[in-house]
Amino acid sequence: MEVYGPFASLYDSFMDETPYETWVSYIHKILLENNIDGGLMLELGCGTGTITEAFAKLGYDMIGVDISEEMLEIAMDKARKNQSNSLYLLQDMREFELYGTVKAVISLCDSMNYLLEEEDIIEVVRLVNNYLDPKGLFIFDLKTDYYYKNVMGNRIFGDNKENGSFIWDNYYFEDEKVNEYGLTIF
Repeated sequence: MEVYGPFASLYDSFMDETPYETWVSYIHKILLENNIDGGLMLELGCGTGTITEAFAKLGYDMIGVDISEEMLEIAMDKARKNQSNSLYLLQDMREFELYGTVKAVISLCDSMNYLLEEEDIIEVVRLVNNYLDPKGLFIFDLKTDYYYKNVMGNRIFGDNKENGSFIWDNYYFEDEKVNEYGLTIF
């Protein structure tokens, strides 16, 4: 399934102002407060593996799950360069399968916002519960209705970087509470 396609190769470039280090540090602190220091951890919607690899550097044994083959190819390149043993699996988070349990599951960068149906959210939470150690944690983020209405709204914006440019057409359908966007990539 092609989800990010050609944009995958530009994704990290256009996300270069994302405070990944701050997020990882904050989540690591939460994990430590809950006696989770290392061990097996899963990232759902891992994309290009930036967060997965950051936790691998902190000593976690990481599994990254994503539906985009193109994003996972980049993640696996990062793992090779970092000499990490992160395992990347091409799976839909609504149907993911593991061979055992994990100490924590994270899902960041709005990955959970891709779940449009209540049944899908319930299924992901059910699967996480199935594969999570009894005292494990599930940490995720979500963009809110407020954000989509008042921050993103129906806007057009773009960015130009050395290796590519994009125009982002954003549309928020308030009645359905669905945000759609179209990317034109150069």
